[in-house]
Amino acid sequence: MRLFIYLLFLLNVTNINSQEKASATYFPPNEPAEWATTNFEAEGWKTPLKDKLYHLLEQENTRAFIVLKEGKILIEEYWGKNFRGADFDKHSYWYWASAGKSLTACLIGIAEQQGLLSLEDPTSQYLGSWTSMPQKREDAIKIKHQLTMTTGLDYTVNNKNCTTADCLKFKAMPGKQWYYHNAPYTLLRQVLETASGHNINQYTQDNIISKIGADGFWKLTKNNNNLYLSTPRSAARFGLLILNRGIWDEQVILKDKNYFEQMTSTSQSINPSYGYLWWLNGKSEIIIPTMTNTIQQDLVPSAPQDMISALGKNGQIIDVVPSKHLVIVRMGEKPNDGMSALIFHRKFWNILHEMIPD
Repeated sequence: MRLFIYLLFLLNVTNINSQEKASATYFPPNEPAEWATTNFEAEGWKTPLKDKLYHLLEQENTRAFIVLKEGKILIEEYWGKNFRGADFDKHSYWYWASAGKSLTACLIGIAEQQGLLSLEDPTSQYLGSWTSMPQKREDAIKIKHQLTMTTGLDYTVNNKNCTTADCLKFKAMPGKQWYYHNAPYTLLRQVLETASGHNINQYTQDNIISKIGADGFWKLTKNNNNLYLSTPRSAARFGLLILNRGIWDEQVILKDKNYFEQMTSTSQSINPSYGYLWWLNGKSEIIIPTMTNTIQQDLVPSAPQDMISALGKNGQIIDVVPSKHLVIVRMGEKPNDGMSALIFHRKFWNILHEMIPD
């Protein structure tokens, strides 16, 4: 009897500790209420390296850099000018570029949980005849192939952003080829709009943005790129939603746990560093955009192995690190001296790695 009571006591203590751990994440109130902050000393970060980090960020054309620790702002810095020529600040909008793909992945998951679509549905179910391929081959391409960059469409066409049928040609069977091809991704916008009966901005606002106190909008550019624009803090809010596995405070936004796991895990056997429109660290092999061959290395070797990233052109970055309870946002122009966004990403993580306590 005493043993039973003791075990019951231990179980209760464990449950209490688990609840305290789960509730440790801070969720900021909607603007204009203040967002709680923390500091290097409180978190045990190495302050002497801060200037080195800030120098690199400013030198490489960064406009915004935010670090959240358990939801609280640890770093928030701005440099340069916004699109209107004014000083860049927390109210300034900037483009996510392909980091918006990761937002789209969440929207697809929400649409599936609402019963509006299935990842196993042929894309043609929502787009009709959308390629130049025979119907049988076209119908073999499913929504999941668009999410995983494995549609098998020809990536050697002149314009990889072109979404008209004459640009969408057969090269390989779906699931047998991985290539970072924008056009099939861009068409997920139309898939969502057809499935939901709402335009993409309304659907995003209703199902994610309004629920997390963020702002932003989609814009289809002249080059047929599906861009999302928001403030840096809104990007950080989205990262915090992902850090908390699709839950905002006590509100479950992405309910399907299996989908979340699939979205943030290796989605196919060709490029282990890619999930559903999310980049994954710690996989030892990667195929980067514009390439077809595999490189034997992690996405960001100095970053924690469990980091997942929403990445866009010119170094638009939302890093989510569950093991360290971190969200990191970088927005800005292309890094200087021809430095690729990938190398820049690794450079600032080399410094962060030294700053973050074990």
